[in-house]
Amino acid sequence: MYRVLSALAVAAALAVAVAGCSGSPPVRHRPPVSYYLSLGDSLAQGVQPDAAGTSVETRRGYADQLYAALRVQHPGLRLIKLGCPGETTVTMMRGGICHYRGGSQLAAAISFLRAHRAKVSLVTIDIGANDADGCVTRLTFANFASCLAKSVPQVTANLTKILTRLRQADPKGRVIAMSYYLPALAQWRDGLAGQAVARVSELAIAGYNILLNRVYQTHGVRVANVFGAFHTSDFAPLVTVPGFGRLPRNVAAICQWTWECAAPPRGPNVHANPVGYQVIAGAFLRADGAR
Repeated sequence: MYRVLSALAVAAALAVAVAGCSGSPPVRHRPPVSYYLSLGDSLAQGVQPDAAGTSVETRRGYADQLYAALRVQHPGLRLIKLGCPGETTVTMMRGGICHYRGGSQLAAAISFLRAHRAKVSLVTIDIGANDADGCVTRLTFANFASCLAKSVPQVTANLTKILTRLRQADPKGRVIAMSYYLPALAQWRDGLAGQAVARVSELAIAGYNILLNRVYQTHGVRVANVFGAFHTSDFAPLVTVPGFGRLPRNVAAICQWTWECAAPPRGPNVHANPVGYQVIAGAFLRADGAR
C-alpha cells in the first residue's frame, strides 16, 4: 500500500511539473451571459437633479444598484436600461419622448426579449406615474377628481396592454414591478392645508397602487413594495430630521430619500436620491426572494 501511495504521489507531482512546463495558460471558463432588462420611466433609467436643478441620468439609480447586488451571484449578468424620463403608459406603447428602434420602448423591449430568448433572467418595470395627471407626483385638491375619474382607469387599461404584449414575448419570464412612493407628502410642511393634501394624497396613492398591483399580479408579475419601504402610510411616530425638525415618519422618508424637500434650485424634485434608490433596489430584492 505504501508503494502504491508513493507512486501516486510521484505521478501527481510529475503531472503538475509537466503542466507547468507546457506553457499552456490555465483554462478560464467565462460565466454564461444573461440580461437584466429595466423598463419604465425616469426611475427605471435613474435620474438625479444637478446643481442647477436639471434632471440628469445617473448610474446610482435603483436598476444600477439592483444590478450590482445581483451580479455578485451572477457575474455574467448584463444590465440593459430602456427607461425613458417622462415616459407614460401611452408613450411607452406609441413612442414620442425617447428614441427607440421600432418606435417605442415597448417595441424595443419586445424585440430584445425575442432576440435573447432564455437569456433574459430579469425584467423590472415602473410605469404610470407621469400620465396620471400628477396623481403620484403632484396631487392636489384641484386634480383629485380627474385622477379618480379619468387617469386611473386609463393607466390600468394601458398597463394591461403593455403586460399582455410583454408576456406574449416572454410568457414565463421573471418580471418584477414596483408600487410608488408619494412625493406629495412633502406638502405636510406647509401647514394645515398641506397636511390635508398629504393625508388625501396618501389615501389616493394607496388605492392607485392597489389597482396597479392587481394588474401586475394578473399577469404573473411580482411587486416590489416601494410604497411600504417608504413608510407611505405611517403618519406616526414623529421623527427628527436634521434641517427639517420633527416630521411624521412618511414625510421624513420623502425628505431624506428624495429631492422633494431640497432647497432650490436642486429641489423640489420628485426623484429619489442615491439612498432612496437604494431603498427601492432593496424592495426589488425582497420581492425577488434574494433576501
